[in-house]
Amino acid sequence: MNTSTDHLMLLALLLAVVALFCTLVGAAAGLLARIDGATYTTALLRGAVAFAGSATLSLALLTFVLAAL
Repeated sequence: MNTSTDHLMLLALLLAVVALFCTLVGAAAGLLARIDGATYTTALLRGAVAFAGSATLSLALLTFVLAAL
């Protein structure tokens, strides 16, 4: 088997999982902020900050794990 193709497929799958995870985190943060009484704009900004933070941490962890392989 071609290992470079396997690594690319694994990377693509992991990036898709990270994108889904970050989207869910951002949506949950925005929803919780809205339930707490924040305006739509504030809730959207809180969701965006949560998305960016979780994306940064997830991609840093993914980079560390892939470098260790």
